[in-house]
Amino acid sequence: MATVDITQDTLGQTIAENDIVLLDWWADWCGPCKQFAPTYEAASEKHEDVVFGKVDTEDQQMLAASAQISSIPTLMAFREGILVFSQPGALPASALEQVIEAVKGLDMEEVRAEVAKQQAQEPAQES
Repeated sequence: MATVDITQDTLGQTIAENDIVLLDWWADWCGPCKQFAPTYEAASEKHEDVVFGKVDTEDQQMLAASAQISSIPTLMAFREGILVFSQPGALPASALEQVIEAVKGLDMEEVRAEVAKQQAQEPAQES
């Protein structure tokens, strides 16, 4: 599967309707983004069970702001609608492969339990 362009209008639906979604936050003027693009594209061809989205931070400034993107490229991974990885910087192919395999290998029951635990602690920390 090739990469797909993600916008404010398609982000939520893409994450909700797919088991694993990777997002590459990039801009045309960004040298490291351009260097990372062929690596990301190659991985998208190899892992047809993963949606590889690209978010142009110049075109989607509101979306980038709401995702708190402060450095590009930034790679995010969602599994079953939960953000499980977020890291700025271009990755070499081997590191991108490790991220993909790690996301595929997650025990989502454990992840959901950890998310629930963190959410339960949030109100207690505020008071």
